[in-house]
Amino acid sequence: MTHAKNDTTSAWSARLKADGYCIIPDAVPTRAVAALEADLAPVFARTPFCQGGFYGEHTKRFGRLLARSPHAAAFVQHPLILAVVEEMLGPWCDTVQLNVAQAIEVHPGAPAQLPHRDQDMWRVPCGEAEYLVNVIWPFTEFRADNGATRVWPGSHGAHAATVDEHAPSIAAEMQPGSALVFLGSALHGAGANLSRDIRRGMVIGYSLGWLKPYENQWLAYPPEIARTFPPGLAALAGYRQHRPNLGNYEGQCPSILLGNDIPEHIGAVDALRPDQQAMLADYMREQPRAAPRPEAGA
Repeated sequence: MTHAKNDTTSAWSARLKADGYCIIPDAVPTRAVAALEADLAPVFARTPFCQGGFYGEHTKRFGRLLARSPHAAAFVQHPLILAVVEEMLGPWCDTVQLNVAQAIEVHPGAPAQLPHRDQDMWRVPCGEAEYLVNVIWPFTEFRADNGATRVWPGSHGAHAATVDEHAPSIAAEMQPGSALVFLGSALHGAGANLSRDIRRGMVIGYSLGWLKPYENQWLAYPPEIARTFPPGLAALAGYRQHRPNLGNYEGQCPSILLGNDIPEHIGAVDALRPDQQAMLADYMREQPRAAPRPEAGA
């Protein structure tokens, strides 16, 4: 994990652990939100409405935000958000990954979404670990009457094994610049849009680095796109191994594909956790010394 823990990180992480969600006010300048929304506005206009009751037939959704706007990276790599994410997910993984970067537009007349937990996309035990942290960034005002995301406080963690649809929920009302952060184990869903206004925003999700992500990052950001990213962003988007050796390309970190001179033949290189490296070292000391490797061409 790369982001140093400080008092601010600890405070928001504690809120997240206690309630399953938190709203961080003024997390980014509103001008940053406006710049990103301006880039995405033409895509919203051209994107058809979703099909199916879960995605919502009065709702538009599209992903690949890092490829659609240079302003998206600042949200994906927000230092406080990443520090909180790593605090929450770090005990169960070597590295975190970008799970989704999706823009969402809820139109008037949209009914409330089915309450759900995003970790249910994977068949995993409830209450033993956290698998996912989502962040919803509003582009427009989020209000109870225009479909603000609804969250069920305390429905996370060990409580995720049960669903109580009659438990009280809250509407995550907030202004652009704020961020709703919630755990993948927290019950939530888009609210009904009873207003005449379009509710617009995006969800940036982060998951354990060894899980299959919701959005296929390598198709969303193939090497010709990912090599334009700074290294940290490319790593979040999947161009990084998760030790031991998970997600490799020809036995090496897939970041090798982002270079300008990619060898035709690549030799595999160990990528082990420190505990595995120590176990291997102990094992190797007990083995007979191998014969020298012959030189090429000998």
